[in-house]
Amino acid sequence: QVQLVESGGGSVQAGGSLSLSCAASGRTMDANAAGWFRQAPGKERELVAAINWSGGATSIGDSVKGRFTISRDNVKHTVYLQMNSLKPEDTAVYYCAAARTVDILNDARLYDYWGQGTQVTVSS
Repeated sequence: QVQLVESGGGSVQAGGSLSLSCAASGRTMDANAAGWFRQAPGKERELVAAINWSGGATSIGDSVKGRFTISRDNVKHTVYLQMNSLKPEDTAVYYCAAARTVDILNDARLYDYWGQGTQVTVSS
């Protein structure tokens, strides 16, 4: 099994930045493709960003394109989400996900492992 633990969430004013981390433990060889998703109250879970195993391919959700960046450190078994120019509409619980496949995945249904989520609140 793979355990994913997110950290770095919190509260920030609009225009500010936050950096999220997702550390994998356990059977880390099964945590290859990774992604960040978010879910706001009353809304569906949406893709924020995804990355393949090598880090050579990334996908960024339309609503955060140009503001958020995903990266990874496979030595540390950690995936990062750098969030800049935050807006109140970015307020949500952010979830880290991992999959056994090495290819990039945009569909939440294809991920095998999920973290507990971390709250990000952006005030205006």
